Amino acid sequence: MARSALLNVMVLAASKAGRRLNRDFGEVENLQVSRKGPGDFVSIADTRAEQTIHDELQKARPTYGFLMEESGETKGEDPNCRWIVDPLDGTTNFLHGIPQFAISIALERQNEIVAGVVYNPVTDELFTAEKGVGAFLNDRRLRVAQRVGFHDCVIATGIPHLGRGDHNAYLRELQKVMHEVSGIRRVGAAALDLAWVAAGRFDGYWESGLNAWDIAAGLLIVKEAGGYITEVDGGTDILANGSVCAGNEMVQKNLVHLLQKAKTD
Repeated sequence: MARSALLNVMVLAASKAGRRLNRDFGEVENLQVSRKGPGDFVSIADTRAEQTIHDELQKARPTYGFLMEESGETKGEDPNCRWIVDPLDGTTNFLHGIPQFAISIALERQNEIVAGVVYNPVTDELFTAEKGVGAFLNDRRLRVAQRVGFHDCVIATGIPHLGRGDHNAYLRELQKVMHEVSGIRRVGAAALDLAWVAAGRFDGYWESGLNAWDIAAGLLIVKEAGGYITEVDGGTDILANGSVCAGNEMVQKNLVHLLQKAKTD
């Protein structure tokens, strides 16, 4: 596929950071790790990868702002454009030697995501999308799965853990969904969950309590693969509220319906 100059900048940044993450992943037992909070870790790998991405993007587009997981928000000279970056989505997986983690880079222009990259450096799977151009896995165009019957569907989710989320509310949601579907999966990296919905590996996905950098790139990749995405309650302010429900048109609609029933039953 032919990529735009803008997307090439994003892919280059992800590739450079990915090479560094791969080296660190191979020596994960030797990493210096500190706790940011219950069940939430930051490592040298995070900060190294973030700095690499920041330097590459700033070199190419010096007036754009940043919203990054580790270093927060930096205003740019151009108020209409900012990069939204998670240098290591799936940090807990990374630190446990589980090869399911990703770099996520999105470009937001005038409050709309217009380009996105999700890259797993271990598998060398590069998911990309630009608004109106489509979504791709490496050079293959992506389309969401076409299954419509819940009994055939595999649904991904994020499970609240120590210090995170409303455990009782989530268990009610899980109980509603698990009785209807073929399988439920927990990968541990929201960016990959969304990319895998776009690739048709998962038929749907829901999770709450996320941050903008976890999901910004994945939102566009799902949409450009023909998918539908809202908040869990059907709302549309996904980045602000950190709530996601994605799938093809029918699965997404039915999944929102089930999750809302979990609140009222």
